[in-house]
Amino acid sequence: MDYKNSLAKEVALIIGKKESEIIELFEIPKDESMGDFAFPCFTLARDLRKSPQEIATMIADEFVRSKLSEIAKVEAINAYVNFTIEDKNLIKKELNKILSAKKIIEKTEKKTTTLIESPSPNTNKPLHLGHLRNMLLGASIANMQKAIGKDAKIVNLINDRGVHICKSMLAYQKSGEKETPEKAKIKSDHFVGNYYVEFNKLGAKSEAKKNMLEEEAQEMLVKWEKGDTEIHKLWEKMNKWALDGFEETYKKIGFKIEKNYYESQVYQGGKEIILKGLKEKVFEQDDTGAIFVDLTSKKLDKKILLRANGTSVYITQDINLANIRHEEYKFDELIYVVGNEQEYHFKVLFEIYKLLGWNFGEKCKHFSYGMVELPDGKMKSREGNVIDTDELIEQVTELAKTAVKERFKELKSKEIEKRAKTIALGAIKFFFLKNDPLKNFVFDPKESLSFEGETGPYIQYSHARICSILRKAKYDDSKVKSYDANLLSREGDKKLVKLMSKFQEVVERSARELKPNHVCNYLISLAQAFNTYYSKHKIIQEDKKVQEARLTLIAALKKILAEGLDLIGIEAPEKM
Repeated sequence: MDYKNSLAKEVALIIGKKESEIIELFEIPKDESMGDFAFPCFTLARDLRKSPQEIATMIADEFVRSKLSEIAKVEAINAYVNFTIEDKNLIKKELNKILSAKKIIEKTEKKTTTLIESPSPNTNKPLHLGHLRNMLLGASIANMQKAIGKDAKIVNLINDRGVHICKSMLAYQKSGEKETPEKAKIKSDHFVGNYYVEFNKLGAKSEAKKNMLEEEAQEMLVKWEKGDTEIHKLWEKMNKWALDGFEETYKKIGFKIEKNYYESQVYQGGKEIILKGLKEKVFEQDDTGAIFVDLTSKKLDKKILLRANGTSVYITQDINLANIRHEEYKFDELIYVVGNEQEYHFKVLFEIYKLLGWNFGEKCKHFSYGMVELPDGKMKSREGNVIDTDELIEQVTELAKTAVKERFKELKSKEIEKRAKTIALGAIKFFFLKNDPLKNFVFDPKESLSFEGETGPYIQYSHARICSILRKAKYDDSKVKSYDANLLSREGDKKLVKLMSKFQEVVERSARELKPNHVCNYLISLAQAFNTYYSKHKIIQEDKKVQEARLTLIAALKKILAEGLDLIGIEAPEKM
């Protein structure tokens, strides 16, 4: 039984409101003595022309308990109505619901289409830690949106053209044209990235050299846009190397993309829209010939849309791409997962949509996030630079391998490798996602791998521990067994079940607010609650009826841990 919905229906009848208008007002009291659900009456005072205290008393007096026999007590306290659910009913119905469901999270939203743009890499270097945070946020938000019923799809923009791409190409032309990733024995996107670094090294020799190289890169871009055959051959070769490398990394972290879009295929359409906008006086042209949009009235200054030499900028393709995506998907929401350094870009972009009369612009949202930092001097690449996604995974996996060897000395090397990969990815993903997306954070590899505290391995270990208990008891949790819910009458039992009952609400909140950290915090609370329960209550014991009831309780908890970890892209191992 969904108690929140049932309570909302009854309260709505009493006060003459729609259920949908009041359901979000219900709260879970922090103090257990205040009941299982609380309904605040403050916002109703104006409409009902009564004080919040009077409304609370009215609801409590008129609440028809006979219709909801599961409710043990209804009480008005100041401006709140507190509802207490019968222990036996709460426990049995919650556990049965969890164990019988294929998926615990119910689809409560309409099947609207949400596009999530992630991670939008440039094909001149490997995926950095900002891209990793981007992908983990994008994938978890997509998972949560799908879980509650939305049709969420990850779409990717490959920034595969522009002067930054030409810089890698130019350096390759000058210093490595006969080299390949295979010959150099380097992952292909890293190979391309090395030439971007090489371009900067060449330019560092002198200011004159730097200016000359910058000019050559701009000339190469103009040639590319004019369709120069040799330049395009080189571009295709180096882009393929970069894209093949990205695919390896996506596979490594389990990141799946619905559709890739390429800047090279959409920028021309963006130029046409801008030129048309210039004719229609939506945009303006300065003395140099550059086309810009004047948003000074919106306190966004003037923004160049096409350079004086006719080449495009990032925003050029974004303008066309949103239009293409809307034609293809008729999306209800388009979420751009992009770092907070691009906030100005998206404010300008959304204003341009309005100026062009595109109503779907109101459905677009910038999901901004902060930077990932590393402990000073602790994590460097082989070249001595700040490490990227592949190198981070490699280094954390090595640390995990050492930890697994120390804890489980009897394991064979193949099993050590397998567990280390599972733990390392769980550690990285959880550490990245447990932080508020808007905030910068420092990734500490050793802290992330701890089997204690607020970490992925701690939750994975808690899941594996429950699996071990169930195996030892030969308990089959694939179907609901007969058990006596009256034997789960201790405060610890109810506390655990009440926490489990919040899963749906937490996932809905995470999906709504675009904050996977709510699910992370919830999983930590659940794992901590289980370990506290396990330390105080004997599960495998002589009294088989009590044992069966407690095994049922932890089997349900295990299922939530597994589904919760899956939402944030983490494997729930049965053994650690």
